[in-house]
Amino acid sequence: MEIDDPKSNSSDQITPKFSINVLQLLKSAQMQHGLRHGDYTRYRRYCTARLRRLYKSLKFTHGRGKYNRRLLTESTVTEVRFLHLVLYTAERAWSHAMEKRQLPDGPNARQRIYLIGRLRKAVKWATLFAQLCATKGDSRTSLEAEAYASFMKGNLLFEQDQNWEIALKNFKSARAVYEELGKYGDLENQVLCRERVEELEPSIRYCLHKIGESNLQASELLNIGEMEGPALDLFKAKLEAVMAETRSQQAASLTEFHWLGHRFPISNAKTRVAILKAQDLEKDLHGPTADSLPGEKKLAIFDKVFTAYHEARSFIRSDLVSAGSSESAKDDLNGLDKAVGAVLGQRTIERNQLLVSIAKSKLTRQRDDKNEKATKPEELVRLYDLLLQNTSDLSDLVSSGRDRKPEEIAFAEDCELKSLAFRAQRCFFLGKSYSMAGMRAEAYTLYCRARSLAEDALKKYQATGDGDQIMIKELKMLCEECRSNICIEHATGIMEELKAPENLSKKISNISLTGDDKKLEKYLLEKLESYESAVGDPTVKSVPRIEAFPPAFQAIPRNPIVLDLAYNFIDFPSLDNRMKKDKKGFISRLWR
Repeated sequence: MEIDDPKSNSSDQITPKFSINVLQLLKSAQMQHGLRHGDYTRYRRYCTARLRRLYKSLKFTHGRGKYNRRLLTESTVTEVRFLHLVLYTAERAWSHAMEKRQLPDGPNARQRIYLIGRLRKAVKWATLFAQLCATKGDSRTSLEAEAYASFMKGNLLFEQDQNWEIALKNFKSARAVYEELGKYGDLENQVLCRERVEELEPSIRYCLHKIGESNLQASELLNIGEMEGPALDLFKAKLEAVMAETRSQQAASLTEFHWLGHRFPISNAKTRVAILKAQDLEKDLHGPTADSLPGEKKLAIFDKVFTAYHEARSFIRSDLVSAGSSESAKDDLNGLDKAVGAVLGQRTIERNQLLVSIAKSKLTRQRDDKNEKATKPEELVRLYDLLLQNTSDLSDLVSSGRDRKPEEIAFAEDCELKSLAFRAQRCFFLGKSYSMAGMRAEAYTLYCRARSLAEDALKKYQATGDGDQIMIKELKMLCEECRSNICIEHATGIMEELKAPENLSKKISNISLTGDDKKLEKYLLEKLESYESAVGDPTVKSVPRIEAFPPAFQAIPRNPIVLDLAYNFIDFPSLDNRMKKDKKGFISRLWR
């Protein structure tokens, strides 16, 4: 009979393997702590706080007072939180680097050295995490850790602009792992893996482009950069830097800014780059693919255009301050500032017109799957108020000046025509708001006024010959809608007037002295025995039922009325003999 050695038994025991769903853990932390909105500062602070809690709970602090570093080795990892410690340290370094990358003017040389240092630190901790997971984690955790380490190495080389072949190899390795892991597990894990594969694809294609194995054009790179995801932020920053460098090279050829027959020289290189950036973005708004862009995408492009033009105006005004006493330079800069401001006003009007079209599409729509509210006519009235203000400001800006060219006069007249069309639209939707409030006479009057304004604007547009065809089409539709709504309001008003006596008699017949209504719930004083709120559900707009005000009519008793019907038929005896007689003198007897 053989007896097993107890020492051999203890050595043959299988050590438990730790399991971490790395991608799901990181995605949840990133989305909940800042990266949903690209706030890397908040995410870095979260990682710091998380590490502080982990160090304290694991009692793995580095001494009190004097710093004594404690190393993390395989023997140290006795529970899964030690692996979390390494993972969040790598995430803190990576988020710190991305925070420096997203500075407003971009990182300078010193900050970029610090940025690369933080990425090196992230690679170091990610590699340690992969090594510890290879021995202490299960096979899935080890695979995810390897993919995470490869992703960090690729980011470092991507930022350094060197070793594109090695960066491509790391990105492809991470993509292969996530593609394989996306075939298994629950549905949430499969979706996360597919999203990460899609986020890695632009970086791979850019590496191929830098190596020379891809025929990507600059427009295709811009389309890739429109994707969303934390893993794409470094790629977007790199792409923006490349586009800024390309614009600075193209800006050398942009020496003048043309506007309404004027040519304004541009001497500042920064102003050229800002104007060139705005003009590139305007091509997306007015190009052949503009109709296929969704409204939200166009609004985002408009915001970027405004930012670029505001940057250009700030550079122009700083040049005005430093222009000195040179009158010709000041005149050129003032004219350039006026021209850029006029173009900015035009884009503002176009953006507000886009908002109007989006609001009109939601005017008659009820709540859809996205839980969007239907537009109210008052919102369109407010938007047309903004358009009228923008048109007035633009007309004043163009009209300012002594010697005006025919192009400026024609532009000011076009602004007046647009203002008249916007007034007609505003009057129409104001009538709609009155109609929804049941004020028929006011709505009828406003529709008639809107129709007259629209017909006047339509005649003026048609008289110009080459007027805006889109505006002419809108004015024709507005005239038809005004006519139909005038008829509807007129008929509805007559029907309500005819039904008014019937409705009044019906309401009077329903009046009761006590005011009891079985459909209404009880008041607070009537349900004191039940624990129930008298205010009602906070999500429902209902009046609090505490007590009826004004109080309802109540029947009350009064004193009885006595009618003496037998009084007129009774003959009462004479009482003269019992009455006191007056004593009269001698003289009074003579006058009897």
